[in-house]
Amino acid sequence: MLKHAFQKIANTFTRSYDGAGGGRRWRGRGEMAAPLSVMNAARGPLMRRARYLAANNALAASGADAWVSGLVGAGIKPQSAHPDPAIRSTLNLAFELWTDAADADGLSDFYFLQAIIARRLVVDGEAFAVLGIADGRLNIRLIDAEQIDPSLNRELGEGRRIVSGIEFDSAGRRVAYHILPERPGTPFGALPLTPLRVPAEDVIHVFKPDIAGQVRGLSWFAPVMLRLSDLDAWRDAQLMRQKIAALLTGFVTSQTGTAGSFGDGTQAPPTIAEGLEPGTLKVLAPGENVTFSTPASIGDEVIDFAKITEREIAVGLGLPAWILTGDLTQANYGSQRGGLVEWRRRIEALQHGVLSFQLIRPVWRRWVTLEILSGRASGTVEAALPMKAITPRQPWIDPAKDVRAEIEAIEAGLMSRREAVTARGLDIEALDSEIAADNARAAGLGLDFTTTKTPNTDAGNADPQQA
Repeated sequence: MLKHAFQKIANTFTRSYDGAGGGRRWRGRGEMAAPLSVMNAARGPLMRRARYLAANNALAASGADAWVSGLVGAGIKPQSAHPDPAIRSTLNLAFELWTDAADADGLSDFYFLQAIIARRLVVDGEAFAVLGIADGRLNIRLIDAEQIDPSLNRELGEGRRIVSGIEFDSAGRRVAYHILPERPGTPFGALPLTPLRVPAEDVIHVFKPDIAGQVRGLSWFAPVMLRLSDLDAWRDAQLMRQKIAALLTGFVTSQTGTAGSFGDGTQAPPTIAEGLEPGTLKVLAPGENVTFSTPASIGDEVIDFAKITEREIAVGLGLPAWILTGDLTQANYGSQRGGLVEWRRRIEALQHGVLSFQLIRPVWRRWVTLEILSGRASGTVEAALPMKAITPRQPWIDPAKDVRAEIEAIEAGLMSRREAVTARGLDIEALDSEIAADNARAAGLGLDFTTTKTPNTDAGNADPQQA
């Protein structure tokens, strides 16, 4: 009886999940006990290897470009939500004019800065920028992730601390970033440098948090990095195999068993004397025979293996396989549309949860505050802070069907026209003003661009011009 009770207790605490089991099948398998410490240790190597792959591996470069295109496209635009339409329109126009001067280095506008930030987000796992003021206007200076030293960890007392180059107060809030004044790779970057303490409100830090308490970002290539590297090495080996297979090699054998050579025996490496040309006949010495190499051909299983591996990499990067590889041979309308729907769900979540929250809103808040305090814009700061991020339009495979679906949804009251226009990456107020101006100009010139109705072909032999 007692033995039965002990057995019952033992069964109660037995692990019933195979994934938590032990034994031979789990011997040597990896585990992640403390994810924060593991992330801090892995961040640097993952970033450097991802940078190498994105620069040298075609699939890695395609994956990074695909995410940049999907996340920001032509740029995410902030749209003022000020209650006064006049002030709202003025702010939107002023911001659009400012975008050309946004880059402190003067190399691009605000929208291309987003593309650079998105690429660093994907490859490095995080992106940094510092907000500054020049000539009374806001500017943005991108900095390298290596300028925030991950090895800088220090207790400051009273619950304050520096973790991976980022300073936190006693409540766990980010209060400052310790930034090296020179980018890695510059002539002065190798000199001993002292980090500068920059307040957190002046720093843009964009990364995708995966766990609670995460301080720095991880490269999005982490799940597929080893697979990409192995596939790269395998492709090199297959390419060398193909090069060798393309070489025509001949072997001359002597039936007498004596060693011989072509020509006078002085050629190195040995080749057929006088070369080979179309229609040429070569006479061999008595007792000699020529055989040619027959390298093994590359079969379908090799191509299938490559495609399966590419699909695994695409899944690990969160991309549809045909977007990563550009191979549409096995894609059809349904599969492409289904893949785009799921991928765009991920894009939308990252646009609003990461890019808009960590980049677009802070830039808008700083810009609009500076504009109002400087007197270049009217109103109060509090009323001007609300904004809406307009993400770039995601084109569909069959635009006609989607436009018809939008029109029917608007007519049925399931979607507002503002929502439909915003989904196209446009400001509805600017669009309406542009349409009104076009209509007024067309009317003044006596032009009519209304859609011509289809002639009534059911009216017997009626003249189509009068239908």
